[in-house]
Amino acid sequence: MSQAQVYLLAAAALLVLGLYGVFACAHFLRKMIALNIFGTAVFLIYIAVGRRIAGEVPDPVPHAMVLTGIVISVSATALALVLARRVKQLTRGTELPMPEDPDL
Repeated sequence: MSQAQVYLLAAAALLVLGLYGVFACAHFLRKMIALNIFGTAVFLIYIAVGRRIAGEVPDPVPHAMVLTGIVISVSATALALVLARRVKQLTRGTELPMPEDPDL
């Protein structure tokens, strides 16, 4: 099994875990963590695509995209934490109503 295949398998597992967390959890922090896990999976896919093949010059674009994505994901997480804190102040709760909730 090559290194790229290991990255792709880990990315697939993280994608599934992240999607499950986004759709199954109602708590804000758990949703944010699930979105960060999903983003990490996307970063792993980009790194697996940009791997170096012996004798060829590596493509720096996927690695630059991953670095940019990390900065954006940290900023988005900070914004989400501030918004979650504001929602908690206004509603006194940290959970979103789930779709099966009749109060929607």
